[in-house]
Amino acid sequence: MSNIFSENRQIGVVADFYELAHTDFKGETNALCWYRNLDGDFNEIVARLSLKENITEVSPEDLIALQLSEKGSRAREIILNDLQLLTDFGASPSLNLLKCYERDEEFDFIATDVYSFHVDRSPIATDTFLCTYHGAASDIVPNTQATQKILIPEIRTKLGGLYDGPPEGFEDFLKENYFDLHYQLHANAEPVNLGIGHLWRLAVDHPKQQVLPCIHRAPIEKEGEYRLLLIC
Repeated sequence: MSNIFSENRQIGVVADFYELAHTDFKGETNALCWYRNLDGDFNEIVARLSLKENITEVSPEDLIALQLSEKGSRAREIILNDLQLLTDFGASPSLNLLKCYERDEEFDFIATDVYSFHVDRSPIATDTFLCTYHGAASDIVPNTQATQKILIPEIRTKLGGLYDGPPEGFEDFLKENYFDLHYQLHANAEPVNLGIGHLWRLAVDHPKQQVLPCIHRAPIEKEGEYRLLLIC
């Protein structure tokens, strides 16, 4: 399959949802992409939805209630089908209309919000699925192009200054506050934008994971433009 992701060793490209859900991550590949060129007016859906908070969850019933054009209706069918595919697979998908996420501005040397490059962690075997239908899309980066922030000496020293417990509890402190999930890119790093309309599966840090978890981040939203994001 020829597309912009085909030559990227971090990314495996698949042809349908079944392949997306059942292909194993291997080696450097910790992101799978069901590459799609979607036919539908997703902007119309965004324009007809109401943002109640910075993040508003949109239910299937909310979508069905919209009065849409033919292209808007086609976009709605695609979203509803994606939600059903993930639900049937056993996931719990959420469709969000997004203005922005909450920022972590407590410290000037490390942030733990989703705008920071980070990995997801779970106590059970799971994956992160996501698709951006409208607005800015997320980025991923190869693990070889980033360093865990808690391993950077100056950051680790500052984190040590926040901790007042026994030395043997420091690593637990880092995990409990999610500091260990965040990464700093190398100077020559080349993040990959996930694009619009593609359904992705990203590797999560869990006890049975066979590959490194996928480092990713939420994008900075464009002024005056909402995102429509499916995630689970």
